Amino acid sequence: MNTSTIFRWSISVALAGFLFGLDTAVISGAEQAIQRLWSLDNFTQGLAVAMALWGTVLGAVLGGIPSDLLGRRKTLFLIGILFLFSSLGSAVAPDVITFMIFRFIGGLAIGSSSVTAPLYISEIAPAESRGRLVALFQFNIVLGILIAYVANYLLRDVGGENAWRWMLGWVALPSLLFSAAVLFIPESPRWLLVKKGDEQGALKVLNQINPLTAQSQIDDIRAGMRQPGDLVPPATFFSGKYRTPILLAFLFAFFNQVSGINAVIYYAPRIFAETGMGKSAALLSSTGIGLVNLVFTLIGVALIDRMGRRFLMYIGSFGYILSLSLVAYAFFSGAAANSLLVPILLFVFIAAHAIGQGAVIWVFISEIFPNAVRSYGNSLGSATHWVFAALIANIFPWLAGRFGGGPIFAFFAVMMVFQLLFVWKMMPETKGCRWRIWKNNCWGESCFVCGVSCFGCFAFGICPRPLKHPFRLKF
Repeated sequence: MNTSTIFRWSISVALAGFLFGLDTAVISGAEQAIQRLWSLDNFTQGLAVAMALWGTVLGAVLGGIPSDLLGRRKTLFLIGILFLFSSLGSAVAPDVITFMIFRFIGGLAIGSSSVTAPLYISEIAPAESRGRLVALFQFNIVLGILIAYVANYLLRDVGGENAWRWMLGWVALPSLLFSAAVLFIPESPRWLLVKKGDEQGALKVLNQINPLTAQSQIDDIRAGMRQPGDLVPPATFFSGKYRTPILLAFLFAFFNQVSGINAVIYYAPRIFAETGMGKSAALLSSTGIGLVNLVFTLIGVALIDRMGRRFLMYIGSFGYILSLSLVAYAFFSGAAANSLLVPILLFVFIAAHAIGQGAVIWVFISEIFPNAVRSYGNSLGSATHWVFAALIANIFPWLAGRFGGGPIFAFFAVMMVFQLLFVWKMMPETKGCRWRIWKNNCWGESCFVCGVSCFGCFAFGICPRPLKHPFRLKF
């Protein structure tokens, strides 16, 4: 196996996550400046910040379409160009409407990248290392978030009141570099075979990965596909045949956002300022969030194929509940004022997210759908993720101004209790699984440890034939 080739292609595509992270976090250093510049009320301010997220929703919903029609490679190139135009346009925006338009374009790029990049990596990666390679996308997201926070801190005094323009504008450079890098990767072999019927093209790419298993990989892809070039219509996707993976993807993405992760990332300087920190200290503390995020994402990436997806989600869920409950208590009791307690607890919160939801989400969603509908499934999961991200980012300034931090973080903590129940009762383990066609609206396959047939109903705790190894399924 040519592991260096697989890694090179994967890291090139995962750089879309770096742009994703940059664009997500860079606004945290600019949002208070644009509020002062254009005299925005809290609701309009939330809308300006969330506009990229509303673009992300559309990009996530539609991201599977160009990915299927044009191919993964061309779609990734277009994503880089959208990032480029968004960063330059946002930096020179003369008014809030223009600013929102260009931020919306950036959101289209984020949403499309969250569908296409993990999809591409999952389609070239061998099963035994797929988790680590797809998690490269998440690693690059958190690296981009960290670099955005560092850049915001370093650029805080450049250009005076126009420092925010530099914060947004420099993202054009990595956008251009990503677009160039995509030109040196091949098309996905699964897309070539499943969508175009080009077996020779797919075989050529697979031979570059591992010539010894290339033909068997072709056979595996054919085992899980419809007729070559036959696009599955959306009506079939939502017909009920795939209701189990659809429900899993929706709930996983929903819980990701009701943890409050994007509220913290987008408004970290504002939250820290509520504890009595000055502007410079708040920006520096935000950099700490980025650093913790990076370190624990690395731990999650290292463990995801060794310990499994559910194990990491258990760790993350307990960490969420503990940290968010204590943050809520700090705001209710007044201990948050003039204290390092809230920043420390938010670091714990970020660590829990990074090792759990952050490391697992894109891997899990890309693994639970078969070849024929994987692009639809990724779009559904990504769109759900971003709809709730946009809603929370949009209303957070208004809620914080009206109710304060206590009730908000208490709500997030309660939602994470429900996430823990979801992981316990519903979430299957997808570690080392190979894709198969869904049968009878369930897994309908055998456990590859003990060989006993299992159905999707087990994931909901009502299987009449519990397995000895229930969460190691081949489907």
